[in-house]
Amino acid sequence: MKVAITGGTGFVGQNLAKKLLQHGHEVMLISRGVHQCESAFRSSSRVSFTISDLQDRSVLAKAFEGCDTVAHCAGINREIGLQTYKTVHIRGTRNVVDAARRACVSKVVLLSFLRARPNCGSPYHESKWAAEKIARGSGLDYTIFKSGMIYGLGDHMLDHLSHAFHTIPLLATVGYRTKSVRPLAIEDLVRPLVAAIEEKRMSRQTVAITGPEELSLADAAQRVAVVLQRKILIFPAPVVFHQLLATLCELTMKVPLVSRAQVRILLEGMTQSWEECTKLPPDLQPTTGFTAEQIRKGLPEPAPFSLHDLRCCLQ
Repeated sequence: MKVAITGGTGFVGQNLAKKLLQHGHEVMLISRGVHQCESAFRSSSRVSFTISDLQDRSVLAKAFEGCDTVAHCAGINREIGLQTYKTVHIRGTRNVVDAARRACVSKVVLLSFLRARPNCGSPYHESKWAAEKIARGSGLDYTIFKSGMIYGLGDHMLDHLSHAFHTIPLLATVGYRTKSVRPLAIEDLVRPLVAAIEEKRMSRQTVAITGPEELSLADAAQRVAVVLQRKILIFPAPVVFHQLLATLCELTMKVPLVSRAQVRILLEGMTQSWEECTKLPPDLQPTTGFTAEQIRKGLPEPAPFSLHDLRCCLQ
């Protein structure tokens, strides 16, 4: 089987590709560049690449030729220039679906967001919801996974918490009310993704997927700090503080410490889907706890933030 993966050099895309390759499949990785891709992928005869920002249907249709399924994992959590929520999440998804039909792809697997919904005042949430509607109305077989906080080596959460705690041992939680999360190990996400691709399971279903353990954001951060052997001070801060911080981070950092979309996400918590979804089959239920061992596996090399994390630095 040959599978196309948009966002193929991203965190989820690479982990999904790795598992599909282990199962003997071919993968077509689609992204804006290959510079972040593991060297093992670049040397594999069963991996091919297409550079695309998802805006040219002809390029996508050619990339999808011979593919049985498209796993649409591309997404952004902040807008930069032409990379807006509308162009990436909405127009990009429409182009992916149209190109998949043109290439006679049998199924689209879409990675969405747990709290995606319409008319909520958040362009991120609303654009993710619009992408879901496009997939459902595509006429193709589909499975939509509405995921919460995903972690693992190369993710955003553990990477930035580690760098932040090595820079300054402080964590300001969003708002004055405790919000909960259910951290989802990347392997617990990849397993049902592969089942939807290989076995065509969960056909025409929208599935919510979160980790097995519910805990406060402060408790999750404290577990990371313990593994890092860092003593940290956790305190609440008003939403407006985080909105200002997120705006500053988006303007100055290559990968923001926090984005405005993430402030909204953390303010709401990540434990339940906004809509009622199909439950995962029992054999695909997440089982990996947010343990010290799991955290340790996902941590980057210990280092503080530096000037190289700023957008003004080219190196």
